[in-house]
Amino acid sequence: MAKVCIIMGSDSDLSIMKKSADMLEKFGISYDITIISAHREPDLLVEYMRDAEKNGVKVVIAGAGKAAALPGMCAALCNMPVIGVPIKTSDLGGVDSLYSIVQMPTGVPVATVAINGAANAGILAAKILAVSDEEILRKLKDYTDSQADEVMAKDAKLQQMGAAAYIAQMN
Repeated sequence: MAKVCIIMGSDSDLSIMKKSADMLEKFGISYDITIISAHREPDLLVEYMRDAEKNGVKVVIAGAGKAAALPGMCAALCNMPVIGVPIKTSDLGGVDSLYSIVQMPTGVPVATVAINGAANAGILAAKILAVSDEEILRKLKDYTDSQADEVMAKDAKLQQMGAAAYIAQMN
C-alpha cells in the first residue's frame, strides 16, 4: 500500500517528477506514480483522488505546468496534504505554473515547492510522514547529516586546492 501518490498531468513531466520518487526511495517510502490530466480526464481524477485515502495514501505530490490545475484539484478532492510541483514551461518559464499552484483559495491549501522542485517535494512528503514514523524521521536525520558532511568535504577541498583550481576542476 503506497503512502504517497505522485501524480502528473503529462508524461512530459515525468523527468522532473521522478526526482520525487528518487527521494521517497531514499527514505524507504512506498509510492505510486501516475499520469492523469485534470483538464482531459476530470472524471478519472475525481475517482482516483476519492479512492486515495482508502487506498492508504497519506500525502499527494502533484506536478503540473501551464494552467497547473492538477495540484489544486487534488487538494479539493481529498483531505490529505497535497504538495504542488510547478513544472517549468517554455512559454513563461514555470512562473505561470507557480502562480496557479500557490494562489489557492482559503480552505484548499497546496504546499508548493520551487519550479521543478520535485526532489524537495519528496523530502517534504517524508517530513510530513515522519511526524508519525520514527524510522522515516531517523532516515531524514541521516540525510541531513550527510548533506552537512558533503558541504564540509567540498569546503576542505576548496581550501586545499584554492579557488581557481577548484573552479577549473568543476568545469
